[in-house]
Amino acid sequence: MEQDFREKQKKSYRMMRMIYDLSMAVFILGMAFILLLAEPLKIEQLMLVDPMFRYLMGSVSVLYGGFRLYRGIKRDY
Repeated sequence: MEQDFREKQKKSYRMMRMIYDLSMAVFILGMAFILLLAEPLKIEQLMLVDPMFRYLMGSVSVLYGGFRLYRGIKRDY
């Protein structure tokens, strides 16, 4: 009985972590997309920021978002 409860608890934890990782990956990759494409999208608030800073933050966001996406797909918790 207790074994079934533990297995169900582990399964729900894995599902929650997977949903969290995938949703954060979408958010972070979206932020990277906006940072890297601020000029073609003509976003005035971001065009005023130093381009080196935008590209650096966009690149780091792509890397971290990709990591979160990989971790969400892999599901090794």
